[in-house]
Parts: sequence; C-alpha cells; structure tokens
Amino acid sequence: MKALLLIDIQNGFCPGGNLAVPDGDKVVPVANRLIASGRYDLIVASQDWHPEGHGSFASAHPGKQPFELHELSGKPQMMWPDHCVQGTRDAELHPELRVPEIDVIFQKGEKHHVDSYSAFRDNDQDAITGLADYLREQGVTELDLCGLATDYCVKFSALDALEMLPGVKLRFIEDASRGITPDGVAAAIKEMRESGIDIVTSEQLIGG
Repeated sequence: MKALLLIDIQNGFCPGGNLAVPDGDKVVPVANRLIASGRYDLIVASQDWHPEGHGSFASAHPGKQPFELHELSGKPQMMWPDHCVQGTRDAELHPELRVPEIDVIFQKGEKHHVDSYSAFRDNDQDAITGLADYLREQGVTELDLCGLATDYCVKFSALDALEMLPGVKLRFIEDASRGITPDGVAAAIKEMRESGIDIVTSEQLIGG
C-alpha cells in the first residue's frame, strides 16, 4: 500500500501568501503529476489551520517581530507572520492543486499555545492529528512525502513518520518541495538522509 503525503501546499506558503516560501508554487505541478501518476493507493494532505491570534504569531507578542526567536509555553519558538488563519484564503490549499483527488486532509496547529510543524502531531509531541493511526489502519507500507516547507513542516513530518510508523518505507521527494532558506533546506535533507529516509525526485518515482 503506497501513500503520498502532501504537506501544507497552501496559499499562505506560496507567492502572495502571508508566509510565502520562495518558489512555493513550483511544487504544485510536480505534486499534480504525482497525484495523477497512478503510483499511489492513497493520497493524504496536511493543512496548517491556525486560530486568530495563535501563539506562534509575532502579532500576539507585543514588541516582537516576525522571524525573531522568542518562546511559547516556555519553549523556544520562531515568531511568524499571521498565516493560514482558519477560514481565510491564506489557509486554503493552492487552487491549482488537484484537491478533489486527495482522499483525506488532516488539519494542524489549532491549539493557541503550541505550534505544529509536523503533519502528525504538535511540537510538544502531545496532541496528535490522527494521521499516523489512519495510515496504519489503511495498511500503508510505503510513504512518499513532499510539500512546504522542507526545512520546517516537511522535515518534522518525515522525522515523526520515522518514529510513529515503524517499518514503513519513507521517501522525501526533493523537487516537489521548497524551503525557506538554502542552508535550512540542506540541513534538513542531511538530517532526513542520516535518519534513514530516502531522498528522491519525482522523475525517479514516476518518470519524466
């Protein structure tokens, strides 16, 4: 059972969004080719889904600026621009993504006091989204993942999948992902590779 996990391919992380990843929209056609390839038995997605005034927003902390390191619930926390607020266009999946062919969407980041990079659980590793249980129930044996952003939500999702889905073959699809900084992307790929996650391209999986 092969599954594709599309991580946070949302307006907010694409050009024009509130927390745009450089060239974030370039992942959409690659993701669409993967969806249409027939390779996958199951296609799932995650969606950042923050309440207004979320604790990771710089605007919720007087005097703090976006991309400044602060803390949230006693732990270090990057301060972000307000993004992917529930019910806004910023939070919607990219309009050109083949959304009707996604089997299920898991929302994350809904608690005010904790951020959620991973598609599987919050950063405090307490609250889970239900994604791991769902994939186990479906009998998934191989999981390919990609999306936005490589150095945050994609990396943390991959590492959580490694821990929460023992025995499942994991692949990170590099050309179907983009990150915030080149150094961050390089470090994330290195960490994933060293953890035993295969680094692949869409062409390797489905051809040109």
